[in-house]
This record gives sequence, C-alpha cells and structure tokens, in this order.
Amino acid sequence: MKKEKININFTVFVAALGYFVDIFDLTLFGVLRVSSLKDLNLTPEQITNIGLNILSIQMLGMLIGGILWGVIGDKIGRKFSMFGSILTFSLANIANAFIIDVNQYTILRFIAGIGLAGQLGSAITLVSELAEKEKRGYYNTVIAALGLLGAIFASLLSFIFHWRTMYFIGGFLGLILLLLRYNTLESEIFKEKDKITKKEFLVNKKKNPNEFFKYIKNLFMLFLRYIRILVVGIPIWFVFSILLTFSPEVSQAINKGFTANPAISLMLGYIGVSLGDILAGIMSQKLKSRKKPIFIFLILLSINVLFYIYISHNLMIFYFFNLTLGILSGYWVLFLTIGAEEFGTNIRSTVVNTLPNFVRGSVYLIVIIFKSIKDSLGFINSTLIIGFSFIILAIISLIFIKETFAKDLHFFEEI
Repeated sequence: MKKEKININFTVFVAALGYFVDIFDLTLFGVLRVSSLKDLNLTPEQITNIGLNILSIQMLGMLIGGILWGVIGDKIGRKFSMFGSILTFSLANIANAFIIDVNQYTILRFIAGIGLAGQLGSAITLVSELAEKEKRGYYNTVIAALGLLGAIFASLLSFIFHWRTMYFIGGFLGLILLLLRYNTLESEIFKEKDKITKKEFLVNKKKNPNEFFKYIKNLFMLFLRYIRILVVGIPIWFVFSILLTFSPEVSQAINKGFTANPAISLMLGYIGVSLGDILAGIMSQKLKSRKKPIFIFLILLSINVLFYIYISHNLMIFYFFNLTLGILSGYWVLFLTIGAEEFGTNIRSTVVNTLPNFVRGSVYLIVIIFKSIKDSLGFINSTLIIGFSFIILAIISLIFIKETFAKDLHFFEEI
C-alpha cells in the first residue's frame, strides 16, 4: 500500500511537471510575440494582426490535437497519449528556434499546438482515475497549481534569453519530461475497461434497429453535457487570449498614458491562476461541490473585468488587475475535474483532452468576432461585449450541470 502511494505521488509529480512544461511552451508565443515578430521585420500593425493569426492557428492546432490525443488515450492508453504529445511539441519548439519567416512560424506553432494538446487532459484523466475519489480534487489542484508556474518561469526567462533560445529551452524541457514519464503508472480503470469492438457494435445494431435510435439519442445527450461544460471554461481563455496576451493594446486603448509589457501581464496572470486554482480546489473540498466555487469565481470575474477597464489609472494598478484576473480564472482545475467525473471510462480521455483544447481553440472564434467588431465598436467596447457574453453563457451552462463531487469513476457511457 505504501509503495502504491509513493507511485501515485510520483505520477502526480510528473503530471504536474508535464503541465509545467505544457504551460511554459504555451506561454512562449504570448511573451515572445512582439520581440520575435519585430526580429522578422514586421511593422507594429503587422505584429498585432499577424500575432492574432498565429495565436489562433496555434489554438486551432490544439483543438485538433485534443481530439487526436484524447482518442489515442481511450484506445491505446493514457501514458501513450502523453508520450506522443510530448515528443510532438518538443520537436516543434526546437525547430521553432530556427525559423526565418512568418510562414514557418505559423506552421510550427500549429504543430506545437497539436502536441501541447495532449498534456493536461491526459494528466487530469490519469490522476483522477488513480486517486481516491474524496481526494482527487486535492491531487488535481496540485497539478494545476504547480503546472501553471511554468508560465512564470517562461516570463522571467524571456527577460534573459533571446526568443530563439527560449523556444529551444521549451523543446529541451519537453525531452527531459519524456524520460521522467517512463516510470509513471497506467490507470487501472483503463486497464479493466470493457473491450467492445466496432464490428460487434454494428452487428448488435443490425439485430435490433431500436438500439440504433437509442445510440443516436445517447450521443446527442452526451454532446449536450459536453457543450455545457465546455462553455463554462471559455471565459478563462478570453482573459488570457485577449486581456493578457494583448495587454499592450488594451492598456493603450484605455488611454491612460502607459503601455503594459505582455510578459509581465502574462506572468502576473499565471501567478494569479495558480493561486486561484489552489483557492478553488480548497473551496471545492470544503464545500463538497465543484459548481459553487466556479459560480462565485465567475461573478467576481465579471466585476473584475470592469475594474480592469475603468479603474486602471496607472501601470501598477493595471498590473494588479492582471493578477486578480488570473486568480478569478483559477477555476480551471475544477472545470477539468468536472469533465473527468462527468463522463465514463470509455470516453473519459477524449473528453478531458478535448475540453481544455476546445476552450483554447475557442480563441479562434473569439479572435474572429473581435476583429470583425473592433473597428466599428472600438477596442474596449468589443472586449466588454465579448467578455460578458461568454461569462453570462458560462453561468447559464453551470446551472444545468450536475454536481460531480467525489463521484465514482468506475462507469461506462452507453454508446
């Protein structure tokens, strides 16, 4: 029993380290956007517009990768999914250090996005299935809190190293992680899962046509459950993709005579989200609820967005609200834990891998909407309209999600 606990703790540590590297690499473009694109001889206007395009393409890659690694995790194994994703983003980041134009930059951020998509979901799925059901909230909080420190590390190093060196460091950290992952445990729940082949499924449907309609109905209900959870996470990436990544443009639009540094804004945001994840995890365990802390965080987040826009009279106050925006986005771990607890073993990896990456992929939609309305409505009004629309949708969706605290994960979906 003691040895098993040590193995679980090691798996949790390596999962947290994996998320650390994941967020380190995911943050790289945000903190290196201006310096790298300037080095490629782009104008300030191009740095904003092409930066938006590269960010959205990277997130599109994560959306595709979430499906890829999720299916691999359910069909082959949670560990194999993590291995493949690490290798993909590590090699893409190393190659990114040698780019010579925007097209190469865009392609490699797309490939890196595919690889980065497999880390967090696989880690949350694996640890959720290994941990005691009453304590899985604490384990997942450790993963998120330690992992998100990767953004702080990336931001700090960006002040020391050239942007090409930073991409090389990101890839090298991934390869080190690959070696550590070798000794992590595989989920026993996954090992015991039912082995029903697609051929057997089709034979059963032909024998009983009514089963096919039941299958379609179950798929539709699963889709609705999935969308409800997905919508709850979108405000988090609105904060990081628009308010923090483009903090120089936001600060200039506020027109208070200062320009924020995106590396500092993202660093403070990720410090905040690490603190927020710890706070949300503790609140969840004390309240014995996943939903109540998220509801509280969303209400406070909406108030904080207004403060961020209208009360940031100087750079220090602006940076303070970068920190609080991060804290109130710290329900990220609860959002993912709900995903792991809500769906059965046979599709759990696919769900938990796609959820964070579809949320990240929502940046593609957010950017399209933002670019289409910012010229007519202005930067600030566009930001507020998009932000509050997603926060309201998240609150409505949360109301219809069932409570999943300490739910037994030994179950399968009837599909």
